[in-house]
Amino acid sequence: MLDADIKAQLAQYLELMEGEVTLQVSLDDSDSSNDMKQFVEELESMSPNIKLERTPLERTPSFSVNKTGENTGIVFAGIPLGEEFTSLVLALLQVSGRAPKVDEAVMQQVKNIEDTLQFETYVSLSCHNCPDVVQALNIMSVLNPNISHTMIDGATFKQEVEEKEIMAVPAVFLNGEFFGSGRMTLEEILVKLGNEVDPAEINAKDPFDVLVVGGGPAGASAAIYAARKGLRTGIVAERFGGQVLDTLSIENFISVKKTEGPQLAANLEEHVKEYNVDIMNTLKASELKKTDDFIEIGLSNGAMVKGKSVVLATGARWRNVNVPGEAEFKNKGVAYCPHCDGPLFEGKRVAVIGGGNSGVEAAIDLAGIVEHVTVLEFADTLKADDVLQERLRSLPNVDVFTNAQTKEITGDDKVNGITYIDRETNEEHHVELEGVFVQIGLVPNTEWLDGVVNRNRFGEIEIEKNGATNVPGVFAAGDCTNSAYKQIIISMGAGATAALGAFDHLIRN
Repeated sequence: MLDADIKAQLAQYLELMEGEVTLQVSLDDSDSSNDMKQFVEELESMSPNIKLERTPLERTPSFSVNKTGENTGIVFAGIPLGEEFTSLVLALLQVSGRAPKVDEAVMQQVKNIEDTLQFETYVSLSCHNCPDVVQALNIMSVLNPNISHTMIDGATFKQEVEEKEIMAVPAVFLNGEFFGSGRMTLEEILVKLGNEVDPAEINAKDPFDVLVVGGGPAGASAAIYAARKGLRTGIVAERFGGQVLDTLSIENFISVKKTEGPQLAANLEEHVKEYNVDIMNTLKASELKKTDDFIEIGLSNGAMVKGKSVVLATGARWRNVNVPGEAEFKNKGVAYCPHCDGPLFEGKRVAVIGGGNSGVEAAIDLAGIVEHVTVLEFADTLKADDVLQERLRSLPNVDVFTNAQTKEITGDDKVNGITYIDRETNEEHHVELEGVFVQIGLVPNTEWLDGVVNRNRFGEIEIEKNGATNVPGVFAAGDCTNSAYKQIIISMGAGATAALGAFDHLIRN
């Protein structure tokens, strides 16, 4: 079941266990149960701190991870390999007694929850967004006996996935009702449960020398450079890590041959926390005002935070195709992440909108899973690299249509087709399918700056060579600006430039 490399890694982690853990295993005579039996027996053989116990659970096959003699509330319905391997390791360590790496204030919020919360998360083992949710909910289960969590592998429990019409992962249910989908941090889950940051707590903060808006690579870099100058620095972030959290493989970050987005985001946050930076997470900026003394940033929770200078690093998000059916069928056949949601469309027919690198890569990836892929590109040629186009056109289950203007995504309770117009002939065509993946680039998160900060026709903030905007004391960096290229390493450099620009502004004013 476990290859030599995984066993070697696992053996090192299991040595860190602090106490005994009992795996309660629910099995029957199915092949999937036999695989799970082999898996948990291998785990038991690798550590004297792991014991096995046959116990009927709600789902079979599954196993729970408990302190011996206690019910911790963590269950894995499916074998947690692939992207969920780390979730298993952390569950074993945390249940054994090792404290989770969570801020004390957040930990106390979890412990204070009095309601009974039974979470279930449907995942695919290839989903790089799912582990964050699984690990967050597992931590909540470890910290609070009123909370339980079950990870459910959609490939193992296909019937449940189909009955609940789950077409995007992670999909989280709370006490049997749909709770949310997509990546969520522990802090974001608490906000959805009603544990929002107190506006009074934010309002009481003294003005910052440098206030960074955004927690992606540009924002993290700006905060580090500002803090190293001895400036009082704060970060307001809707989610720390930004777009990087949604990036799978990163192979062009110089000096690091290969990493993944969530790991890089974690490294960024860890680096920022090495300095005296006030991180205000799960808060979205909604307003910017310039006064005689400060720049004021209004937040989504009604609070106002002030800075003597501000670095805007709000990044960008997936661009919508903005046709009828897109919003209505989001997570009901309309998806944006082929790595996460692709396995849910196994054996089905799907379309990819977009012929750039991301669109063609998505089509290639999906072609190995689904029955058929239709690629629709608005322009008269694909924009992807030649090597990707060659690979795409070699696949027997892919059709490519250029000069194709998407008109509508159709469906009833979920997607059943897509309609497009041939821009050469003006003829309308309809393709029957069950999934649509939108891959048409990014749009900057700058709408809230309308009428205050100069932006170009694409919505990008216009900046000077030192990152300055048209508003004195306001600087900008990264994918929200008119930088020539949108790359992680370029955003980091731009963040440093903006922070140095802010420092220069402060010492001159």
